Amino acid sequence: MRRESKREHRRLLYKISPVSGLHLQTKGNHGIRDRNGEAFIHVFRLVSGAGDIKLTKDGNVLLHEMQIQHPTASLIAKVATAQDDITGDGTTSNVLIIGELLKQADLYVSEGLHPRIIAEGFEAAKDKALEVLEEMKVTREMDRETLIHVARTSLRTKVHAELADLLTEAVVDAVLAIHRPNEPIDLFMVEIMEMKHKTDSDTQLIRGLVLDHGARHPDMKKRVEDAFVLTCNASLEYEKTEVNSGFFYKSAGEREKLVAAERKFIEERVKKIIELKNAVCADNNKGFVVLNQKGIDPYSLDALAKEGIVALRRTKRRNMERLTLACGGIAMNSFEDLTPECLGQAGLVYEHTLGEEKYTFIEKCGNPRSVTLLVKGPNKHTLTQIKDAVRDGLRAVKNAIEDGCVVSGAGAFEVAVHDALIKHKLLVKGRAQLGVQAFADALLIIPKVLAQNSGYDPMETLVKLQTEYKESGQLVGVDLSSGEPMVASEAGVWDNYSVKKQLLHSCTVIASNILLVDEIMRAGMSSLKG
Repeated sequence: MRRESKREHRRLLYKISPVSGLHLQTKGNHGIRDRNGEAFIHVFRLVSGAGDIKLTKDGNVLLHEMQIQHPTASLIAKVATAQDDITGDGTTSNVLIIGELLKQADLYVSEGLHPRIIAEGFEAAKDKALEVLEEMKVTREMDRETLIHVARTSLRTKVHAELADLLTEAVVDAVLAIHRPNEPIDLFMVEIMEMKHKTDSDTQLIRGLVLDHGARHPDMKKRVEDAFVLTCNASLEYEKTEVNSGFFYKSAGEREKLVAAERKFIEERVKKIIELKNAVCADNNKGFVVLNQKGIDPYSLDALAKEGIVALRRTKRRNMERLTLACGGIAMNSFEDLTPECLGQAGLVYEHTLGEEKYTFIEKCGNPRSVTLLVKGPNKHTLTQIKDAVRDGLRAVKNAIEDGCVVSGAGAFEVAVHDALIKHKLLVKGRAQLGVQAFADALLIIPKVLAQNSGYDPMETLVKLQTEYKESGQLVGVDLSSGEPMVASEAGVWDNYSVKKQLLHSCTVIASNILLVDEIMRAGMSSLKG
């Protein structure tokens, strides 16, 4: 029996030893460090085989880019990245908790306890933890102030505190702009546009759109205020037929007639745009802007410029839907039925030139349902880091609105669940109690790592948290500026309910499955013949 338990322990060690390496690699990625008003973050530098460098604090990016060979570690990395795909956060926590669950299980397996008993304990502990989560969640109206706290908690784990505070309001306002009651939130309606210009603190929210190209005619206005916007997807240049065809002329005169007919066909379309412009702008000084997904030839551009119309051609397809949502109006596929009702409006349209690149800003839209987060930075590394942070911040705000509730952060949830599981353990029959104990101890990795990454003694900080929780009954987390316990809700540190729920489910399933694996064998083409 003793020999069998040793063999079982050796099997488990082989399965979980690479997990310890992954655990250590991602450990420094969790949480933030903010002391005496100065913020420091642990950033990983990833170097590709070609020598490309990438700086990141995002656990999802780190696990995506790392080269992981061992199947167990690869499985955990895939689960963690799936967590990010589903909820947008919690990748590092996922790796930490799974690693700690296996580490705690290893202690009991080495003493002869069968992995299946531990897996049963994990399942019982997960059910109790989910009950505690339901009791702990704070259901409240998701007003702007609450959403700002949620966004700040997420963003401060990705970028330094000063930049996180700057991005917080932009991220929250972006989601609130596109959110409509009783409708799903589509984050694709928030365009994240990067501009290698100035510093990261110049990142801003544009209540409209930013297009990465400008007008193609030198005489067109560079700035138009209070403009009508016509969005269309119809060609204003001669196009070849879709099928192979040929034209034969008897004389040069016939060829000239055909060219003139083609030109007249396009001129009629341009004329209809000009007539609409004159109809809506006759008694006022309003501007007129045409945004076309297809081409506009030089003759048409010249005719539009003479009438004071600003025209942009080859507008990207992804911006066509956003344009009508931001400015209003209808995207037209034909110029036959142009009416004032098909026009949108923008308070300001202007062109900004940066080096050889041109950008067109469409701002001051009345009630935009699509907005742009303009990310600025001095280099590619800064831009990439801010974009990753902004995406996670947007997902955090979206989750909070859809959940309708939040959970105390800074390790407060894990400390409370640990206390509840220790009490619940006595109600579990048999040796599965040990699995519940292992699960409870594993959850404490979150507050311990938060304290350690902030420069404090993890065990001392944990004892303070547990003592304060038992004495006061309040949900207390780690104050990263002092290392002392703090009431997370009063400090405005909130985590997403959906992230915690997904975390408990996925960590339990993966840890249990890894424990119950008997052997790891290389699979592939069979070498047997005949």
